[in-house]
Amino acid sequence: MPTIQQLIRNTRQPIANGTKSPALRGCPQRGGVCTRVY
Repeated sequence: MPTIQQLIRNTRQPIANGTKSPALRGCPQRGGVCTRVY
């Protein structure tokens, strides 16, 4: 447990929610989801 003084000095940062698969961000074809089948 941090002390009160530590919490005053630097407040807790919220956890940044990143994507679980950052590789799919720039290339949606790799998602493996077929939206349309011809």
